[in-house]
Formats: sequence, structure tokens, C-alpha cells
Amino acid sequence: MSTLAPPPAGTGELWGPEEFTARLRAVPAERYHDRHPFNVRMHQGALTPAELRRWIINRFHYQRRIPVKDALILAKFDDSALRRSWLRRIQDHDGAAEGEGGIERWLRLGEAAGIDRGRLVSGDEVLPGVRLAVDGYVNFCRLGSPLEAVAASLTELAAPTIMRTRIDAFERCYPWIEAEGLAYFRTRIGQGARDSREALALVLAWADSRQEQEAAVAALRFKCDVLWSLLDAVAAAESPAGASAGASAGVPAGGPVGVFAEADLRQPAGERP
Repeated sequence: MSTLAPPPAGTGELWGPEEFTARLRAVPAERYHDRHPFNVRMHQGALTPAELRRWIINRFHYQRRIPVKDALILAKFDDSALRRSWLRRIQDHDGAAEGEGGIERWLRLGEAAGIDRGRLVSGDEVLPGVRLAVDGYVNFCRLGSPLEAVAASLTELAAPTIMRTRIDAFERCYPWIEAEGLAYFRTRIGQGARDSREALALVLAWADSRQEQEAAVAALRFKCDVLWSLLDAVAAAESPAGASAGASAGVPAGGPVGVFAEADLRQPAGERP
């Protein structure tokens, strides 16, 4: 069952593969967070060290929840070959062994920017608006159909481009960050391209009605809103100490991010880092 409001019955014939693909690609082209003013300022080299560190701290809350949402998606699959394929995404972030993976590389990014590892791991400075957006996405993957959960991951279509832009901006504009700290961005270029190809193929194969196609596009829009809301909260906070300034920034009242986050907050506390 779809977790998003279904489109009205009889909305049209099934889109062909080319049109469906074009409609999916149009979502991040128009709504991806590379267009957010905070990211624009980052890539222009206009962030202060305090602003950049605030972003690294809050984005880490999203990074550490990626393998959680991927585990929720994996659990929806009946096919063992598909589960093995998706398991690689969890290992990409958690690593196959201690000291490996994307979460470890993000911790090293924080250290390269002068943020103590313990400060990042504690999560004490994560803004409420960021928690709301991230928990909303995780809960969407928990409650949504396999099609919706996989379609939401198609923001990866835009990941290689923003990673290349970010590497260039950090090297040019933030030389005080040690170069080794950019390993996360470099790794995600290849991983994002691979993951988006695989997810797109699944969405094209699974969406066999116009309603399901529209639900997939809506799921991708939702994910773009999650990433945008996260940056709204980070941009609204003057400093980590003023976290209340960004408590609900960018999260539409009654919107899908808030609805799914509220459901997530009802889960046992032990499920949340």
C-alpha cells in the first residue's frame, strides 16, 4: 500500500520508459539541495568555519542513519540476490570492518575540520529540525512500499555532480580542512553513480501502473524535501548553542516530513542513536 496520497484514478496511461525516466530525472534537476542557498554559499566559499562545522555535525546525523534506512529497505525484499545487492549499500557506510566505510570517512572529515570525533558521535549539537527531517525519511522507508523507498533513493542521480562540485570548492576555498578529510566525497562519486543506476532500473521495472509511477515521482520529491529541510534548519541556526533557532526551520507544518517524523518518534528510544 502506498504511504503517499494516491493520485486520482484514471490519471492517464502508463508512461513509457523514456518519459518515466525523464520525469524522475527532472525531480532532482529542479529540487535537489545543490540549489539550496546554504549549499550555494558553501560552494562559493562563503561559509565561515563555524558554519561549515555546524553543517558537518548536523549532516552526520543523516549519514549515520543511511545504513538504518537501507536495512529497512532490504528487509522488504523477497529475492535473495536483490538483498545481497542492497546489502552492499549498508557496507558502503558501515564498512566491512571497524575503521572502514562512509561513516568512518565522515568522522575523518570532521577531524580534518577541527571537530573532535567524540563531539560528532555524541549528537548533542544536532538541531531539532535536522532530527525531524532525518527521522521522517527513515520512517518513510520503514512504512513505504519497496517501490517508494527505492524511488526516494534516486536523489543519488545528482550525487556525483554535487560531490565533484564540493571537492573543488573545499580545495579552493577551505584550505584549512586537511585534504585527507575529503575522502568521503571522492568515494561517493563512484558509489552514487552505481547506486542510482541500480535503483533506477528497479523503479522502472516495478512501477507497472500510472499510479505507481506517480507514487515513485512523489517519493523522490519527498526525499528532495527532506534534504532541503535539513539545510533550512542548519542555515537558520546562528550557532550550535542557538539550536532552538532552527528547531522547525524548513519543515512544512503538517507536511510529509513532519508526519513521518512524528511516527518515528513513537518508536522505542533504543532504535534511535
